[in-house]
Amino acid sequence: MNKAAMEEIERVLEENVRPELARHGGDIQVEGLENDVLRVRLLGRCSGCPSAELTMESLVEEKLRAAIPALKGVVLVTGVSDALLEQARQLLQERHSS
Repeated sequence: MNKAAMEEIERVLEENVRPELARHGGDIQVEGLENDVLRVRLLGRCSGCPSAELTMESLVEEKLRAAIPALKGVVLVTGVSDALLEQARQLLQERHSS
């Protein structure tokens, strides 16, 4: 998939997925695309929701695969993000430097 595919993914998320997640205090972030498999992370209240897997299947993957047939699948990424880990490292370094 190319840049146009990523733009289409973002369009589908913005129009069809994010509004639905926002109703529940959540959002979604694209973590990457490899071998036509999209990796996403649920944010906000949706990140720790017991229904996260169901949300992935019934909302996110369904909407994306309907709009982008070349997409082979959508995988939910869990755990602490790399960005959050980097923030924590910087805070610890600043604390050590003081």
